[in-house]
Order: sequence, then structure tokens, then C-alpha cells
Amino acid sequence: QVQLVESGGGSVQAGGSLRLSCAAFGYSFSSSYCMGWFRKAPGKEREGVAVFDSDGSTSYADSVKGRFTISKDKVKNTLYLQMNNLKPEDTAMYYCAADGPFLSAGAYGGNWRPRPEDFGYWGQGTQITVSS
Repeated sequence: QVQLVESGGGSVQAGGSLRLSCAAFGYSFSSSYCMGWFRKAPGKEREGVAVFDSDGSTSYADSVKGRFTISKDKVKNTLYLQMNNLKPEDTAMYYCAADGPFLSAGAYGGNWRPRPEDFGYWGQGTQITVSS
């Protein structure tokens, strides 16, 4: 049974930083299938925030480029999301996702947008609240 367990959420003031962790059980983050982080804010659709593609390259939503960094530790089998210079519009429930499609984002010319329905495993989510 696969479990993705997120931690590190919380409340922070604008300009602050947080780091999310996602530990996987029954699944290896050494996999070549896409994996990463999504978020869902109230009244909005779930969106991809930062994702590793099958080449190990990273893709970021335009709104977080330069502020968020995705990384992983294969030994600890843990995925991370470092979030700096947080803004109130980053407030959302953040989800770790794995078992995504097998693809290279570069083949899409930088226009690939990960779709939640293409990912098979999800964590329970962790809330991030950024106050102004």
C-alpha cells in the first residue's frame, strides 16, 4: 500500500519561508514517473506547483518561479518543496503527488502543465496560510 505523508505546513507572514516534506512508503521516488507538488486554494482548481519530469528536470508554475524549489532525497525517499518569499496568494492546501506520466517536459517546449488526473498517488495535504 502506497502512502505519501506530507509535513511542514503552517502559517507564515508574507515574505517568510517554509519547507514541505513528503515521505513515501511503498513507493520509490527514484521512479522515472513524474512526481511533485500541487496546491488547491478555495474556489480554484488544483494546480501543479513544482514537478520532476521523467528526465529529472523540474517544471514550475509561473507564479512560483524563482521562489519555490523542488528537490528530493533518494536515500530518505523524501520529496521537498522549499518555499521562499511567500505571498498571500500562495495560501492553499499543498499536496504531494507521485506515479505521474512518463514524459519529458522539454518535449513540450516549456508549455507542459501537469494535470492532477494524471497522477496516481496523493498525500493527504498540508495547509499553508500566508498573511499579509
